[in-house]
Amino acid sequence: MENPYSVNSPRRTLSFSKQRRATVSFFDDKACAGEHGPKPSEVYGFVGSITTVAAAVIFLVWAYVPESWLHSVGIYYYPNRYWALAVPTYMMVTIALMLLFYIGLNFISTPSPASIYTVYDECSRDPLSPDSSMEGDEKPIEPISDIGLDKINDIMFNATT
Repeated sequence: MENPYSVNSPRRTLSFSKQRRATVSFFDDKACAGEHGPKPSEVYGFVGSITTVAAAVIFLVWAYVPESWLHSVGIYYYPNRYWALAVPTYMMVTIALMLLFYIGLNFISTPSPASIYTVYDECSRDPLSPDSSMEGDEKPIEPISDIGLDKINDIMFNATT
């Protein structure tokens, strides 16, 4: 018979005895359901962060430590120090050129402000002519349509008060 004063949890059982003392039991007869251990995304994030830090340290040691120190440690083969400046510079210039290319591509694909395509496109809807036979409450709600530019200008600039 189960203790009426116990709270079951997947990890532990907390039971209250009649003296109102709490005892915690970490031994569970039932195996915990579900997966154990870290998630793959956590592992990939951890390994990626450690790899990034290690690569940055190796790069800084290669770029800034004098050659005599590297030779004293036993490292004789490494790339030319020119690449310590050239690779980051090439990457920054490549990113800047990609941004400029993207902006230029957007300017090329956008119609000019004087183009009729800035006002009307393939999704534009002309308003239907109103039915004059129905008036008042019998008049149905008009379907969704675009308001003409002439009506907009008339409302905005020729409004009389």
